[in-house]
Amino acid sequence: MSRADTTRWQNRAAAYVRMSTEHQQYSTSNQMDVIREHAKRRGLEIVKEYSDEGKSGLNIQGRDSLAQMISDVHEGRAEFAVILVYDISRWGRFQDADESAYYEYVCRRAGVSVHYCAEQFENDGSPVSTIVKGVKRAMAGEYSRELSAKVFQGACNLVQRGFRQGGTAGFGLRRVLLDQSGAKKGVLKMGEQKSIQTDRVVLVPGPEEEVATVRWIYQAFVNEGKLESEIAAALNAKGIKTDFDREWNRATVHQVLTNEKYIGNNVYHRTSFKLKRKHVVNPPERWIRADGVFEGVVESEIYLRAREIILARSQRLSDEEMLEKLRALLKQHGRISGILIDEAEGLPSSTAFGHRFGTLLNAYRLIGYDPGIDYTFIEENRRLRKRHPEIVASVVQQITALGGTAEWDKPTDLLHVNRELRVSIVLCRHTTTQAGASRWLIRLDAGLKPDITIAVRMDATNEGIRDYYLLPGMDMTWEHLRVAEANGVYLDTYRCDTLDYFFTLTERINLEDAA
Repeated sequence: MSRADTTRWQNRAAAYVRMSTEHQQYSTSNQMDVIREHAKRRGLEIVKEYSDEGKSGLNIQGRDSLAQMISDVHEGRAEFAVILVYDISRWGRFQDADESAYYEYVCRRAGVSVHYCAEQFENDGSPVSTIVKGVKRAMAGEYSRELSAKVFQGACNLVQRGFRQGGTAGFGLRRVLLDQSGAKKGVLKMGEQKSIQTDRVVLVPGPEEEVATVRWIYQAFVNEGKLESEIAAALNAKGIKTDFDREWNRATVHQVLTNEKYIGNNVYHRTSFKLKRKHVVNPPERWIRADGVFEGVVESEIYLRAREIILARSQRLSDEEMLEKLRALLKQHGRISGILIDEAEGLPSSTAFGHRFGTLLNAYRLIGYDPGIDYTFIEENRRLRKRHPEIVASVVQQITALGGTAEWDKPTDLLHVNRELRVSIVLCRHTTTQAGASRWLIRLDAGLKPDITIAVRMDATNEGIRDYYLLPGMDMTWEHLRVAEANGVYLDTYRCDTLDYFFTLTERINLEDAA
């Protein structure tokens, strides 16, 4: 390749733009304006554009254009030597900053440099640019975490005020749109969403014939002893369709019989999928609920009787009988899921299995079934929740032995030490990144404003304690703090192998002895 050809090649660039649904101000056209201006100043020719519109930057899944660009570079198909991106956050708000750095490294290793056009630093590989990129990548990820927490808290507040948060209304119910003053604006049809941020959605009884059908389902199940499959067959024979215009089956009838919205309760956070991580089925104690905020279509008494009947099915069976039925279902389908369990005739519900064996996953393990999804973090979190009171009690005992006082306020989970300090004790589960690095997430309860947070970092087994961080409230401005094995002077100043220093702070000394 001649010198002129080499120069032309080095001046060929690709542009990557991304617009997430929560950042309309960063439209792809606005990004391209900045990128083109940058290319003009540098004498670069944009020969290809990659665009991900309406895509979250939390991970690479679903970002087809970014994945294609990385693949083109890695496989040697790229016809450019430079990639132009608006800024660090448009490259991605990866929750692990190492993942963001990895994709850039793949490009650099292939001889393709990445320019962040709107940033105030030159991405030239210098120590300064490396440090700045690391900080900005962490800030980009932290922004998403903070946004997720704020959105969740806002949703919880609205749920407790009686407003519906997402999902279809369900057969026999309808979603009604309210304006900011609470006045009704109209009924939302299936698939329709509110368009004004200050509008709210509530559930109301649907058409009279649907409400009558829901009441008949409960009456047939509770008073006539019909099975869900029998009720479904009767509804199909009458030509009655579900809210999705489909025929009824055991699972859809079961859903009507077990959903608290039919007695006017608003229940939220049954499952969670925060920050595009694993889909988690939350235990009932973590559900966010508000009772009696909607107009129910059935009486609470008949709903509770239906629930008792459903739970009683499993209570009549021994543990081994329930597991044998689960084995038979696995043999029939080659796999198991909560939906398959709820659809199977003569089998207790997935909820019943969860009640009997602690979790549905425990039941799977007992029959030797691996769903292929790593749910170990659920068990680890459960163990940590059980250990928390033990560690608090140990701290209280030690403070008392040193002549101090310590009272644990269970509603706030704060320890009141010597009537002077408000102390929060949090257990931090050990996790491992894809690159094999250790990470811990410290949850700082800024709302309660503790004077000191004792962050207990667990070891790699999440059984033993690795070390502690004594974090003063005045220096901690985050709600969540993600830490690695080493975190620099600013944070590791607060690290301790034991709590001896903390206990020294709480020790009471006789004034005469001190003099």
